[in-house]
Amino acid sequence: MKIAIIGTGNMGAGLAHALAGAGCELVIGHRDPAKAAELAAELGANVEGGGIAAAVKLADVAILALPYGAIGEALKAAGDLTGKVLVDISNPITADYRGLLVGHSTSAAEEIQALVPTATVVKAFNTIFATLLPIEARNGKTLQVFVAGNDEPAKETVSNIAKAIGFEPVNAGELTNARFIEPIGEMNIHFGFFLGKGPSVAPAWVQV
Repeated sequence: MKIAIIGTGNMGAGLAHALAGAGCELVIGHRDPAKAAELAAELGANVEGGGIAAAVKLADVAILALPYGAIGEALKAAGDLTGKVLVDISNPITADYRGLLVGHSTSAAEEIQALVPTATVVKAFNTIFATLLPIEARNGKTLQVFVAGNDEPAKETVSNIAKAIGFEPVNAGELTNARFIEPIGEMNIHFGFFLGKGPSVAPAWVQV
């Protein structure tokens, strides 16, 4: 299975390094192919980097490591997405990071699915700060990744990706549950940046 990382920012680069370190097959995509090639070169000779459409075409799974507002244009640039699994890691936040642009009656993940009905969207990783993507940054703790989607095999695929880099995937139900997971991501941002805890916190669902 080959995974495309679309985006080279903190989350994109962090996921790329973690997945490459776990031995996953990767390809990097960016609207600026030079940026994708630069990150690919950091990861090793076996990783390709180029435009978004080229990266998605080579991959089975594409992780959309982009701000919510940039995803629509990236999907247009991606070409035919039929049969692809798209992992939405975004939180649809306002410019000041203090609120959500969409929520409660819909979600970023559902809006993305509506844009690409022939692909399968899975929500995951939106409650994890980039600083916690390297396994050594977690100080021996196993963090949870909430995985929501309407297709069980696609969710299993994304859960296996999370496991490969040391996270505990938690089945979070159907894609509509992204309406609840995204506010959790926003609350985590508040804990990290407005309530003094820093970007080394993550939510967990505890069963007793």
